[in-house]
Amino acid sequence: MTSGPDTDRLLARLPLLARARALVVGDAMLDRYVYGAVDRISPEAPIPVLAIEREAAMPGGAGNVARNLAALGAPTTFGSTIGRDAAGAELEGLFAADRSMSVHLCVDAGRRTTVKTRFVAGTQQLLRADTERRGPLSAGTRRMLRELIGPIAGAFDALVLSDYGKGVLGDGLAGELIAEARAAGVPVVVDPKGRDYSPYRGADLLTPNRHELAEATGLPAAEDSEIEAAARKLIDQLEVGAVLATRGARGMSLVPRSGAVLHLPARAVEVFDVSGAGDTVIAVLAAALGSGAPLDEAAALANAAAGVVVA
Repeated sequence: MTSGPDTDRLLARLPLLARARALVVGDAMLDRYVYGAVDRISPEAPIPVLAIEREAAMPGGAGNVARNLAALGAPTTFGSTIGRDAAGAELEGLFAADRSMSVHLCVDAGRRTTVKTRFVAGTQQLLRADTERRGPLSAGTRRMLRELIGPIAGAFDALVLSDYGKGVLGDGLAGELIAEARAAGVPVVVDPKGRDYSPYRGADLLTPNRHELAEATGLPAAEDSEIEAAARKLIDQLEVGAVLATRGARGMSLVPRSGAVLHLPARAVEVFDVSGAGDTVIAVLAAALGSGAPLDEAAALANAAAGVVVA
């Protein structure tokens, strides 16, 4: 695969990421982690028994993208919704305790806050259990969220739409925010979900993994040439600026509307847990583009960051 910009140039960019003011909008969720040790198999079924040692909780989904941006030093604002339930109250409390970003959460009494619970033994994830309710926002909640974030979308250096398919960005909200950001000259980075990418029309950059790319285009997306063909189909159909396809152990492929395709090899690391790697990728991309970095350097930085997270 073709390598990207040299390491020294990339490292020189790192301090600049803190200059980018970023707005993240998408599906908030609560990530729970249950840690323990396994030393026996259950006599009731052929499954490991996890002896729980500790538990932790943190914002997940689009909230984790915002946390990644804030950790880079970028002034970050996050907009989303929660349910009127215990998980929503816990998530709201976690955000309130985090002074690194500004958070706008709209409470929807008819929704259930998404919770992802991961059971981990040592460094290996054994199981994930999800509690969620997918669907569009109520008309009142959508209006509240739109009123909170719509007027400020053009006041940032980058807009991130982090779509986990739970409904926050549905009913045309994604398209409205993209149009406002583009009118203000703000780059828009989208982490897409589902088969239909038409809500993201006009975005500057889409970041599907290769399986999502294949699903959205109906084309194979395994080899370099297939990735490029599928990405160009999206670019032409949706008038987006570029597609960055993540490919797991094979790195990433950046396909711009114009210019050379860039295939970035993955860092050689042992993979322990891929959860959160996509959130880090989109955060670094947004911060880099918002700070004025060229697209190829932004992609190379994101690729390096992904390697750190999965290790």
